Amino acid sequence: MGFTREQLLAHRDAVVPDLVGDLPPRLVFVGINPGLWTAATQTHFAHPGNRFYPALHRAGITDRVLDRVAGLTDADRRQLTDRGIAITNVVPRATAAASELTRKELRTGGEALVTRLAEWRPRVVAIAGVTAYRTAFAVPKARMGRQPEPLAGAELWVVPNPSGLNAHETVDSLADWYRQVAEAAGIL
Repeated sequence: MGFTREQLLAHRDAVVPDLVGDLPPRLVFVGINPGLWTAATQTHFAHPGNRFYPALHRAGITDRVLDRVAGLTDADRRQLTDRGIAITNVVPRATAAASELTRKELRTGGEALVTRLAEWRPRVVAIAGVTAYRTAFAVPKARMGRQPEPLAGAELWVVPNPSGLNAHETVDSLADWYRQVAEAAGIL
């Protein structure tokens, strides 16, 4: 499945709903904000070049690579939520690039994220992207990995962004990070 540039641009500023089940999640993955492909398919981390779902599978979190390019099926979404996984974003609005977000948007989004997490009460939160985390939560020297302070009562991790634009990471290295957070959450 593909989209024309015009079709994708029509989704600028769209909001993708959080993926969260009926029971409190054990692990919440947090993206920076939805990309245009994500907004077009209403599926988090949907861009064909994004390595999130291949890394989840390689980590042993899902039983197969979920085909997100055309949008996850209801069964795919249940596979995640039934395992205690939720997905949300720091900033809800879709952009062509995360660099379009302002510092104020990231800070406001961080505050709203804390509110959602306080309601959901997950065991572990994994924010995908250290630069966005530093800005959203005013922690300029934060590093990847488990953070010393919890977030809304949850153990907080900062993991690499799975975007294909993040050339420093591979599916294998992302899977290592995701396995760690899933173990901490009691999913693996």
